[in-house]
Amino acid sequence: MGEIYQKMERDLRLRNLSDKTAKAYLSACSKFVTHYMRSPREMGTPEIDAFLDLLATRGVSAEMRKYFVAGIKFLYGVTLERPDVAKRIPWPKVPLRQPDILSGSEMISLLTSVSMVKYRVALTTAYGAAMRVSEACKLQIGDIDSQRKVIHIRQGKGRRDRYVMLGDRLLLTLRQYYKLTKPAGPYLFPGQQPGTHISDTALRDALRAGIELAGIKKHVTLHVLRHSFATHLLEAGADIRVIQAVLGHGSIRTTAHYTQVSQRMLNSVKNPLDLLGTLEGSVLG
Repeated sequence: MGEIYQKMERDLRLRNLSDKTAKAYLSACSKFVTHYMRSPREMGTPEIDAFLDLLATRGVSAEMRKYFVAGIKFLYGVTLERPDVAKRIPWPKVPLRQPDILSGSEMISLLTSVSMVKYRVALTTAYGAAMRVSEACKLQIGDIDSQRKVIHIRQGKGRRDRYVMLGDRLLLTLRQYYKLTKPAGPYLFPGQQPGTHISDTALRDALRAGIELAGIKKHVTLHVLRHSFATHLLEAGADIRVIQAVLGHGSIRTTAHYTQVSQRMLNSVKNPLDLLGTLEGSVLG
C-alpha cells in the first residue's frame, strides 16, 4: 500500500485509536490489497463486496469479518476520502452468543487451582475488579489506592480512564502478594524482563491450566471472568448504572446484556404457564 499505508497509520493515530485496533485495521486492508495486487484507489464497491464474499465462503467467522469491514471502511471513508464507498459496505450480522458464567463455587475452585502466586493474584484481580485482560496485565503498583478503596484503570478500551471498586478481600490479597513477592515496579505483575508486565498469553495459559485442574467443563476465557463478575454483581442487587461505570461501558445497552444471563432476574419472573388458572393469573384474562 506504500504511501497509503503510511497515511492510514497517521489517520489512525490522529483519531487516537488503540494500537491493537490500528494493527487490526492495517492488517485487514493489507490483505485486501494483496488479494487484488492493485492500489485501493483503483478499486471500489465491486472489489470490496467480492473480497468480503470470498472471506465468507472460506468460513471466516462473522466476528473476524467485522474487523475487515471496519478496516476497509476506515481506509475508504477516512484515508482515501471516499465516504460514499465506505457507506455501502455492509456489516456482517454477528450472532449474539451468551457467554458461560461461572458460579461462585466454580470461581473459588478455579482461582485456588492456579499454582503460581503471581498468576493466581492477577486472575483474582481481573475477576475482583472486572478488568479486561490487558488492563490486569498492565496494572501498576501506583494504581492501587488503598485509602479510597479504588483501583485506577488507565487508558482502558477507547483510551478511557476509570475507577473500579477495591474490595476488602482483594485488598488483603494484594497486600499479601506484595509482601511476599515485592515486585520491583512499576508493574504489579512484572514480566520476565525488567520494566515489563506479564503477557496476555502467559495469563491465558495460567487460566487454562487452572480450569483443567479444577475440572470445569464450561467454555472459560479471561473475558468470562469479567462477565461473571458483572453477573454476580447484578445478582447481588447492584444497580445496572453502577455496573456500567465499573465495566467502563460507553452505553447502557452494552451493560444491559448482562440482564439476560442473571439467574436472580430470571428467577424473579413468574412463568405465565404457572399462573394459568390461579388468582394471580387473573390479570392474564
